[in-house]
Amino acid sequence: MKSKSISLNFIMNFLLTASSILFPLITFPYVSRVLGPTGTGAVAMGTSLVSYFTMVAMLGVPTYGIRACAQVRDDKKKLSKTVQELLIINLVMALFAYISFFILLWLVPAFRQESALYTICSAAVILNVIGVNWVYQALEEYSYITFVSVLFKALGLALMFLLVRNSEDVLWYGLVTVVSSFGSAVFNFIRLRKLIDLHPCRPWNFRRHLYPIFTFFFMSVATTVYTNLDTVMLGVMKNNEVVGYYNAAIKIKTILVTLVTSLGTVLLPRLSYYFEQGKEKEFLSLVSKAFSFVLLFSIPCCLYFSAYAREVVEFLSGPGYLPAVAPMIILMPTILFIGLSNITGIQVLVPTGKETLVLRSVILGAVVDFLLNLILIPSLGASGAAIGTLCAEFAVTLLQFWYLRKLLASIFRAIEFKELFFMLLSGTLVLWIVKYLTLSSLFWQLAISALLFFGTCGLTLLVCLESIVMSVVNKVWRK
Repeated sequence: MKSKSISLNFIMNFLLTASSILFPLITFPYVSRVLGPTGTGAVAMGTSLVSYFTMVAMLGVPTYGIRACAQVRDDKKKLSKTVQELLIINLVMALFAYISFFILLWLVPAFRQESALYTICSAAVILNVIGVNWVYQALEEYSYITFVSVLFKALGLALMFLLVRNSEDVLWYGLVTVVSSFGSAVFNFIRLRKLIDLHPCRPWNFRRHLYPIFTFFFMSVATTVYTNLDTVMLGVMKNNEVVGYYNAAIKIKTILVTLVTSLGTVLLPRLSYYFEQGKEKEFLSLVSKAFSFVLLFSIPCCLYFSAYAREVVEFLSGPGYLPAVAPMIILMPTILFIGLSNITGIQVLVPTGKETLVLRSVILGAVVDFLLNLILIPSLGASGAAIGTLCAEFAVTLLQFWYLRKLLASIFRAIEFKELFFMLLSGTLVLWIVKYLTLSSLFWQLAISALLFFGTCGLTLLVCLESIVMSVVNKVWRK
């Protein structure tokens, strides 16, 4: 298989990420005003609940499948056999997940009241399975992934304004959310025949996948616990209104995390391939660049969105969502922690076959999150859930750093901390000055402050000749 350009892959994935950001930026301000905290909270509760059953159906394949397929991508017969085995495992588990899901709807009165909405949200289970997105990522088909994803997000955008018109349209909002997020799975499944041989490649060997799959599954369980349990526990211990406020803060955090981790999505298949081929120098070089990217991007985002939390929440969700400001500020450092643990876990430990260490770290995060939620949510509500998530992400990052302490010592020596310091110093000074500017429009206040702050950060890196910025400038200059 011809190796694709990492730069092109990153650009395509960045466009994909940008579309994932643009959709909620356009729709959430509209939906939050039409449906209110209770309506958006109900859909957030439904998607969070379904995520557990999706996790069971996928059984760790999304991450393991990328590594397994990337390692045999040059052999179509082995690739076809691997994909068929993993897809059959997913289909069997999807059947089990749906049986469990509908039993739960029948047994729990609170869930039974929202059965129509939750059933719509459950379409995500089968769409995740047949979407086989891990195959396309392993083969670095990012141009295709971006095209179909943007297509369905555009369709979702049109449907949102067409179908969600008043506070009673919660079911339509749930349907549009599923279509925009997972509708491309149908196209993925149809197009799969162009990438692999669909004729049964018997004898299938399911056993060889079981140990790594279950390792990744338990990792996914623990991760899902501390990324979704806060929402579910808020819904159970408080109400949908509190979930709606928290969801407003989570959506903003998720957008920023998606940007920070976008490079990791591109690097996983390439790093798995380098490790399988024994290309240690290329492996370490990519990891070092990933660390620099995360530090340069995540820390300014944490500063800006903490300083302008109130303005961002009011602009995106309206003045009725101001209780989301405190949880948002608490959650901002998780952008840095998730970006770093994404490198140490998904980009270093997973490609090198040390996923059991990642599992230990996320189990620690899940335990920390559960205990703190149990203690803090009754008294602090959404802010308590945010504190639990913050501490969980910090615990995960800290443990993974401990596992990789020898490797990270050499990688950190290559990071340009002096340039990072000057960037933060200049950006903070500008932010402090701009914060006191009074503008009549929230939009212009956010637009001008963001332009000045991030522009100052970028200009400082350019003046300091920071290596990543200069490499981008040189590539653009040559073209």
